[in-house]
Amino acid sequence: MEILAEKQIEVAKLKKSGIRVNGDNGLSRSKNFRGAISVPNRIGLIAEIKFASPSAGTIRKKADPISIGRVYEGAGAAAVSLLSDKRFFGGELDQLPRLKRAISLPILRKDFIIDAIQVRESFLFGADAILLIAKILSHGQLKDLLAAALEFGLDSLTEIHDRNDLKKAVECGAQVIGINNRDLDTFKVDIKTTLDLAPLVPKSCVLISESGIASKGDIQRLNGTGVNSVLVGTSLMKSNNLRAKTRELAEGGREDGKG
Repeated sequence: MEILAEKQIEVAKLKKSGIRVNGDNGLSRSKNFRGAISVPNRIGLIAEIKFASPSAGTIRKKADPISIGRVYEGAGAAAVSLLSDKRFFGGELDQLPRLKRAISLPILRKDFIIDAIQVRESFLFGADAILLIAKILSHGQLKDLLAAALEFGLDSLTEIHDRNDLKKAVECGAQVIGINNRDLDTFKVDIKTTLDLAPLVPKSCVLISESGIASKGDIQRLNGTGVNSVLVGTSLMKSNNLRAKTRELAEGGREDGKG
């Protein structure tokens, strides 16, 4: 997998050069990502800042993530996800501290994290939570990275794609599980993946549905499944009216459908 090969190179460089942050960033302590995305009687919205992806190409013309994050917050999102991978997703890790200062919502750093030094880097740059992808990590790696996140006071969103991933995540102690509706081999997206796997997720876990959510109706399909939040990137970033689209999805997850 080309992305993993690139990450291994990045990690090697990071270990050699060290983590570079501009002294005291003045960042607040980690915010409660898990609590923000698991409010009772609603399906919360984790709104993603993503300018490109390998499957979709360019999604939105590059813009200041700060302005997008403020729109998300004002329109009712529960949390924000920031893609920090530069080569494949057009992200910039340097934007994370700026975003942390600009909004009050918890921020998920979404990247391909394979080593503990990236967890420390996430903490120093202001992330409140990190993404861990079960499919690309061994049992030992996942368990160690979950433990490393806890040491820094970060929440971890452990992403799964199938029953094998779910088994690995549960065995390693994952507390926040994200079901990705996108098949990584074919890039096909089907919300049925969440509908099939959600009943198998332990009730003690916070559950997120990722990919393929584009409307209020998609969110309502998830009512009663145990899903606590949805993570939405492409349909938001492609929208001509970002504020209205964010509000639609945020309100779509509330039981009364109102803000």
